[in-house]
Amino acid sequence: MKLNLKRFLALALSACMLLSATACGSSEQGSTSGEYKTELNIAINANPPSLDVPAVNSNIVGGIGMHIYEPLFALNQDAQPTAVLAESYEVSSDGKTYTIKIREGVKFHNGQELTADDVVASMTRWLEKSSKAAPLLGGSTFAKVDDHTITMTMPEAYSDALSVLAGNIQWAAIMPASVVEAATEEGISEYIGTGPYKLAEWKQDQYVHLTKYDEYQQPEGESSGFTGKKEAATKDLYFRIVTDSTTRVAGVQTGEYDIVEGVSSEQYADLTTDENVALYTKTAGTLNLFFNTTVGIMANEGVRDAIMMALNCDEISLGAYGDENLYVVNPGWCNPADAQWGTEAGSEVYNKGDAEGAKKAAAAAGYKGEEIVLVTTPDYPEMYNATLVVSQQLIEAGFNAVVKESDFATFMERRADVNQFSLFITSNSYNLSPVQLAVVGQAWAGLDAPEVAEGLSAIRLAASAEDSRAAWEDLQSFLYEYGAACVLGHYSGVIASGAEVEGFNYFNFPVYWNVKVPA
Repeated sequence: MKLNLKRFLALALSACMLLSATACGSSEQGSTSGEYKTELNIAINANPPSLDVPAVNSNIVGGIGMHIYEPLFALNQDAQPTAVLAESYEVSSDGKTYTIKIREGVKFHNGQELTADDVVASMTRWLEKSSKAAPLLGGSTFAKVDDHTITMTMPEAYSDALSVLAGNIQWAAIMPASVVEAATEEGISEYIGTGPYKLAEWKQDQYVHLTKYDEYQQPEGESSGFTGKKEAATKDLYFRIVTDSTTRVAGVQTGEYDIVEGVSSEQYADLTTDENVALYTKTAGTLNLFFNTTVGIMANEGVRDAIMMALNCDEISLGAYGDENLYVVNPGWCNPADAQWGTEAGSEVYNKGDAEGAKKAAAAAGYKGEEIVLVTTPDYPEMYNATLVVSQQLIEAGFNAVVKESDFATFMERRADVNQFSLFITSNSYNLSPVQLAVVGQAWAGLDAPEVAEGLSAIRLAASAEDSRAAWEDLQSFLYEYGAACVLGHYSGVIASGAEVEGFNYFNFPVYWNVKVPA
């Protein structure tokens, strides 16, 4: 079992050094003519299923949507919750009520001024639709005080309330109340926010075109993470949907694309020697295998334990990323370098790679050759390749493993329906706190165990940081022992740009509002 924290820290440090050096190099170049392009072409690897940020747990949806919408609070570069559409806030003496003052004079892309009615409608829907919000702030209510003041009243004095509001996955995007009221079960029909860019056109399977919002009202402060100054430095952003990684990388090398997301491990080494390309690399999150714990043979905990026993995470991670410099195998659901939340709890059942033991355990649990369906999408090569390795490991352990692949949108539908999958793999970015992890949300993979809710409460209501950490260690151990999910590896995200690109920030998502390219 590889629990190499030292190599992880070294990788994290080298990644930060590379990111810092690349950013400094590009910012010093500048345009010799003083002219810059009016279009920024960004190649992304999948068509977003929607731009309804609160309702869809997807990095690609959040990464585009954050340029359109804004929340009350977001994370600055130091991962601290910072006011964006909020102006200020106060907390009641019992810690249960936040009174939030909203900035005045902010206008939506349709020209309507932002008011408390819009915020209450948006936040109420976010609480209903977001798998990140509902388990953490369930029972909370939002109410209007006056046109620019609201209250958030919680059932308990949650110390992490602002972090939940500022979380960047399924974040609490503020929209006009009219858009929220017109929403159906399928989602919203108009994508209108207050951000520096507005939606100009979405041509399915080709591109999402955002254009500068001329009436944008800047929040206070210097640009920092998702907060502060947001300059639409390039008038038009084109998120080009290019599912083939070779085509994406060739495009950045020829200048067809200014920036490409999702650089594959196969191309990473080649690009490090290309002086016309800048690489941005950071340890970004975990590659995870989620188990169906509720339906059919997968509801049998003994079968899930047998599958866990069969997993060789070193082989799976190598198959996913192809380069040992791009991942580290560690059971922690949070960043192992995080002093508060990094833990190896559950390691006793982790990364066994024991096919014969798994075969015996499955037979003892009553497994009789039932189909084990792994759903996946080639649109994300690391997820797809890892799925193929897992399926082979399961076949070697005597399981009837079947891979069903589809485009990204269909994959998202399948993985959200417990009747359509046994297992699925996704890459998930780090969160500020374990209570925000997808694995502890029932909406993500159907996990419904009272121990999860009890563990989350213990983490959030603990008397001290030490007690909170201990509660998380207990919960992480439970997730492994119960067979809820498995961290396959911690990955480094890689983005490539033309060497002349200026102002790019690879934060939790790539930030494009301050980016410009010399003409």
